[in-house]
Amino acid sequence: MLITASPMEYLSPSKALADRQPSWHLLVVDDDSAVRHACCEIAMRAGYTVYSADSVEAAQALLRQESIDILLLDLKLPRNNGLVLLEEVKAEQPEMVVIVMTAFASVSSAVEVMRIGANDYLTKPFALDELSMVLERAAQRRHFDAESRMLRERLRTQQGMGNIIGRSSGMEKLYRILSKVAFSTHPVLILGESGTGKELIARAIHFHGPNSAMPFIPVDCGSLVPSLIESELFGYVKGAFTGANRSKEGLLAAAGSGTVFLDEIGELQLDLQAKLLRTLQEKEVRPVGATQAVPMQARVLAATNRDLAAMVEQGQFRKDLYFRLNVVNLKIPPLRERPQDIPLLVAHFLERMQREHGIRYTLSDDVLRIFAAYEWPGNVRELENAVERACALSSGPVLHVGDLPTQVQAFHAQMRRPAMVPGAEGDAGGIAGDGVANGGGIVPIAELEKQAILQTIRQVNGDKLLAAKLLGIGKTTLYRKLKEYGVEEAGDPPPQIH
Repeated sequence: MLITASPMEYLSPSKALADRQPSWHLLVVDDDSAVRHACCEIAMRAGYTVYSADSVEAAQALLRQESIDILLLDLKLPRNNGLVLLEEVKAEQPEMVVIVMTAFASVSSAVEVMRIGANDYLTKPFALDELSMVLERAAQRRHFDAESRMLRERLRTQQGMGNIIGRSSGMEKLYRILSKVAFSTHPVLILGESGTGKELIARAIHFHGPNSAMPFIPVDCGSLVPSLIESELFGYVKGAFTGANRSKEGLLAAAGSGTVFLDEIGELQLDLQAKLLRTLQEKEVRPVGATQAVPMQARVLAATNRDLAAMVEQGQFRKDLYFRLNVVNLKIPPLRERPQDIPLLVAHFLERMQREHGIRYTLSDDVLRIFAAYEWPGNVRELENAVERACALSSGPVLHVGDLPTQVQAFHAQMRRPAMVPGAEGDAGGIAGDGVANGGGIVPIAELEKQAILQTIRQVNGDKLLAAKLLGIGKTTLYRKLKEYGVEEAGDPPPQIH
């Protein structure tokens, strides 16, 4: 026996509730007609399009004809156990939300159905309001899953999200996680090297989430002194310190139900880490000098290019804050690990240059080879800088090697330098290599990078921020490199080499 219900068959469905959600298709499978009809009526009043069946066979026939979103399934059915249908559904339609009903509840049966793939569990007899709550949870889950799939497909088919470009396996994995966290309110820790696009990921999470109309507020924790960061994040009351002539609302409170993006979170001082932890735990902000806290609704996203786990071990970052922020983490792959995305990124940048300059730029064959072979230590930011510089310096629509940044030209020169074969006599015995040393005078990539950084700083008379921009790397990365080279403390341009 197969029973199909339409919205007109039941009395007074709640139109307000129905208007707030899509008309999900629900299938009720139970051999008890009284329970089956009661479940159908409750579901109809909640705005569902409802189908019902009294056996596994009837349900299987209906599933072949209709698209079902949510299955409300009794485990004890005549002839065939409900577990048979549950296993079939999860194998063939894993996106379907399954709620299991049974009068024989036990820990072992609950564990078994959850293991197979059931999403929720009802024990008979159950109250009608309990059923309504379970159905509401199922609808929310189905809506979440549907939105996530749509976003993930949009990411894949549109070459990314906004300025996030890529179709490599690493980016596909990133999109899958991103499409899920966009619809939650959990903290997210975004990890990646400098220049990989951590702020773009944070903006994508915010602007594709439910609170996209609310503010997105980025805060660079590495560029402000600790006292200023505290005032910016938490605010202060009038008279809290010298010069506080009026109260100021902190960004964590001012964001409302929007998003606060804490970039370079690894640079935050330990005392501010403790205050931020309390804020996240208590969901309230205490301004500097205040005796009362104010509620906080904002979602917090954090990013760093540092190894926070290692910093925790070294006592430089609080373990409890690390776990609080690391509810979900997104690891952005460096550009060298997804070279197949370079043509997509270059095409995107050239298209933008065409819109700005009205010139349709193309790359010469040499530039194409360089872009494919270069490791891009500055990641996408460095690639973008290289394209923009080449377009700015080019004398025509074709971009040549001479239009590229210094460090990329140095890499090209290294590619063309002959690699000596061991045992060969003189330079004449050399075989033109592809940049891989076979025993000749090949300069390591790290040395080329050092030469490019120091030369650029000399050219801009020691302006490190300008040098970082020209090199296409972050300022934190530049300062770290200079420290490695032993020139960071001087504060002046590196000495000239004569």
